[in-house]
Amino acid sequence: MTKLTPPQDCQSMAEVRAEIDRMDRELVRMLAQRAGYIDRATALKQLNGWPARIPERVEEVVMNARAAADGQGLDPDLIESLWRQLVDWSIAREARVIREE
Repeated sequence: MTKLTPPQDCQSMAEVRAEIDRMDRELVRMLAQRAGYIDRATALKQLNGWPARIPERVEEVVMNARAAADGQGLDPDLIESLWRQLVDWSIAREARVIREE
């Protein structure tokens, strides 16, 4: 990722918007990478006979995200909500392959 201009150094709304758009593209790129790891997890779960949803791991992932949000000064409740949606999407993706649905 190219270096971003710090928010306080942006001199116009156009510059702020350009930085937000750049960050959004990077977030999407990272989510695509994450999906690759989900696909690998699916294959490993199949090999081990594990289900798509492992409740303890779901909670661990969500709590990790909450802690990271708190450490960055973000609203942990917002991040939990987003992560639960992301995790549910990931599990549904796994379940389709594992044939649990």
